[in-house]
Amino acid sequence: MPLTFNLRHLEDKSLRLEGELPVAELELETLDEVIKVNQPLSYDLEAQELDTAILVQGRLTLVLDCECVRCLKPFQYTIELKDWACHLPTEGDDKVSTVNDSVDLTPYIREDMVLAFPQHPLCKPECSGLAKTQKKPEKGPGAAAKSESPSSAWSALDKLKL
Repeated sequence: MPLTFNLRHLEDKSLRLEGELPVAELELETLDEVIKVNQPLSYDLEAQELDTAILVQGRLTLVLDCECVRCLKPFQYTIELKDWACHLPTEGDDKVSTVNDSVDLTPYIREDMVLAFPQHPLCKPECSGLAKTQKKPEKGPGAAAKSESPSSAWSALDKLKL
């Protein structure tokens, strides 16, 4: 069930909205293989009527199941929008759409959550990536010549005499 509220409930006082929004309602189809949404979004919001608009503000929290882009370890990343706010006009060209006097906040929440997704999820800022493996020394007649090979493709340029 999407996160909706009835405008008639705002006529006398502000309205408190709190609970969880299921993952299916958020429709957060991530195209990124390292970010998955498996847990519901929790919300604690207050909606109030202004002269020609509705102001909804409060806290949104969503836990993402991620994979570190450096070391490939799974970890959880929490998005917490502590001071989330949404201004919904009730008049004019930008008027918020209503169905049976109800307003659906789900699209607005979805947009702000997607914008808060990490671009390159890291398990910790100082993650050094995958563990480097040691190459075994080669044995045989050509081993000495191979061990003296340049460390990079650019080191061959150092030998040029111009």
